Amino acid sequence: MRPGRGTSGDRCIVKANHFFAKLPDKDLHQYDVSITPEVPSRGVNRAVIGEIVAQCRQSRLGGRLPVYDGRKSLYTAGPLPFTSETFEINLQDEEDSLGVGNGTQRRKRPFKVVIKFAARADLHHLAMFLSGRYSPVARSFYSPNLGRQQLGEELESCRGFYQSIRPTQMGLSLNIDMSSTAFIEPLPVIDFVARLLNRDISVRPLSDVDCVKINKALQGVKIEVTHRGNMRGKYRISGLTSQATRELSYVVRLLVRSYLKSLCLSCGLLISLACFVLYSFPINDHGTVKTVVQYFQETYGFNIQHTTLPCLQVGNQQKPKYLPMEVCKIVKGHRYSNEKQITALLKVTCQCPQDRELDIFQAVHHETYHKDPYAQEFGLRIDAQLASVEARVLCPPLLNYHDSGSEKNVLPKFGQWNMMNKKMVNGGEVNNWTCISFSCHVQENAAMNLCRKLATMCQISGMDFSIDPVLPPLTSKPEHVERALKAHYEDAMNILKPKGKELDLLIVILPDNNGSLYGDLKRICETDLGLVSQCCLTKHVFKTSQQYLANVALKINVKVGGRNSVLHDALQRTIPLVSDKPTIIFGADVTHPQSREDSSPSIAATGLKSLDMPDYFSFLSVVPLDISPQRIIFYRDGVSEGQFNQVLSYELDAIRKACASLEANYQPPITYVVVQKHHHKRLFANNHKDCHTVDKSGNILPGTVVDSNICHPTKFDFYLCSHAGIQGTSRPTHYHVLWDENNFTCNARGTRSLSIDKRITQNFHSI
Repeated sequence: MRPGRGTSGDRCIVKANHFFAKLPDKDLHQYDVSITPEVPSRGVNRAVIGEIVAQCRQSRLGGRLPVYDGRKSLYTAGPLPFTSETFEINLQDEEDSLGVGNGTQRRKRPFKVVIKFAARADLHHLAMFLSGRYSPVARSFYSPNLGRQQLGEELESCRGFYQSIRPTQMGLSLNIDMSSTAFIEPLPVIDFVARLLNRDISVRPLSDVDCVKINKALQGVKIEVTHRGNMRGKYRISGLTSQATRELSYVVRLLVRSYLKSLCLSCGLLISLACFVLYSFPINDHGTVKTVVQYFQETYGFNIQHTTLPCLQVGNQQKPKYLPMEVCKIVKGHRYSNEKQITALLKVTCQCPQDRELDIFQAVHHETYHKDPYAQEFGLRIDAQLASVEARVLCPPLLNYHDSGSEKNVLPKFGQWNMMNKKMVNGGEVNNWTCISFSCHVQENAAMNLCRKLATMCQISGMDFSIDPVLPPLTSKPEHVERALKAHYEDAMNILKPKGKELDLLIVILPDNNGSLYGDLKRICETDLGLVSQCCLTKHVFKTSQQYLANVALKINVKVGGRNSVLHDALQRTIPLVSDKPTIIFGADVTHPQSREDSSPSIAATGLKSLDMPDYFSFLSVVPLDISPQRIIFYRDGVSEGQFNQVLSYELDAIRKACASLEANYQPPITYVVVQKHHHKRLFANNHKDCHTVDKSGNILPGTVVDSNICHPTKFDFYLCSHAGIQGTSRPTHYHVLWDENNFTCNARGTRSLSIDKRITQNFHSI
């Protein structure tokens, strides 16, 4: 439960991308839905209910327009004319099978649906389900009318908006945010492939590399066939054939084709039952084997021109079906993303806060919610203005640097500062280092030049950093990452081991678009070699700024055991509810591979920081091993709201068991906080022209915290913008305090989040 509201900091008003919703006291009813056969897809379930509504709304449903969650619950604004009813419908299969003969019959799937009264409905649950109506891509709705831009490789970005109705302290609220995603252009597949490879594909056969690139781009993409007139069956691509179209033929088995005749005496009907076996390409009545080229020419009168190209494989591996590329077209609105497109997407969709706020406002008016048939059915009304929210701007923490610098402390202004005239509190040592490059564009002298600049910056910042490497830089191909890393490490250790020394650091130069290379490299360095590594992108080799070098130097220093700065409050032991007793802070995250990239595993990482270590106050002292933390604060990233209870129950129990394993009856109080960065809440200045309430980028000031209005009505959560905006619109971090045995106050948590959590985050990002 929320312990109250915070009072520290300078009060102000900000605007949030929330539009308050009003639901009248309607006679709402909830019904249980049972669909047979069961299907895992919510989309199919919604299509089934949609078909029932289309056929029976004015008759068996009594004119009601229900909302449905895609699973088990259906809601109506008033009772249906039954307590339990059974419906039987046939749903046309969008991804139909290749049939016998001319293939013009689309398969229909029968469903039996039972709708049964459950209870009077809860308004909050209804509102949550209402938000699911506009969800073709997650909860975002995209439209070319809202703007589109080319991303390259036959992809385009379409703008849209995310929306979700949520319970807040002010009642139900519609959260709307601008959104963009990459779509494949709806081109004929043959044209898409030609543009993807950037050449005329009829000139020479495809190479193995070409096929891999095509397969990666098209796998999972939905296509429609164009050789059957208006019957444009839709399929999902599962891969490419290893053979060219002209080489594809089928040895098929004709199992049964018999007609069984039986006389139904009760009704006098003659029933003919036919048993067929469907093949990848149907054969004629005599069981003749046909090639793909023959089949399309004889059945459809279609002459395949590109016979050297592979076919597209659709269907599953047990019953694959093959389609020539030239009879297929990519279906409009297919979402696609990889690392390169995400980078391009960020560039074309970056918006300053004022523009984003205006677009959100216009999106609400563009949708005309008051005219929506579902809104009219349930009497839902949406406020036309962004919500005004009370906020507080917390004072920034004072940071201390080493006494040898001309500036010994700094008070961050607008959430940022630089290292000019400052020295690291504890400079780490890097006596033995080397470099390896996986970029074909970087020569050895260019790599060496970057490394020397970086070494010099580390020295200037306070580190003991050798200017010369153990070995000259090595260049290797990305596909040889493991072999190259281990060989270069072994060569370095052959030099260092006889002297009783270790390799302290490996500087790695990566291609700007490196896919899974980064993850593979970190795994090998940290788990196989036990080696600290620092990665730099190719673009920084040729365009190196002092600010970039200083930032990398700070990361290296933390990795090799140094400390960049220290909180003044920590030195004075004045951090609320942290400095009074030994406290340990954990941070845990799970990193997931991006969609459509190589099959990389999800990786879990945990970091920790003790705020009562003596070396925090006396920088050169050693940490005593006999001090047990008397308080635990656990920050958890990578958890969605639907996983809160499950993760809390499992991990809280694991923490307690770990404590008990150290000492009998050792159970320090635990505070468990989930940190969410990936959400759609945005905060805007109440006056974009007021220089006292916005930073240089036009964003709200760092340290702005919101714990009212748009927060949960009862649960312990808050939003904190702890960083300065660089470009685009800042996203505040959403903190959910799921468990708090330390009884933090609202003011204590605000100070803690700004002054401590940022440091913990810095340690995670330096991994």
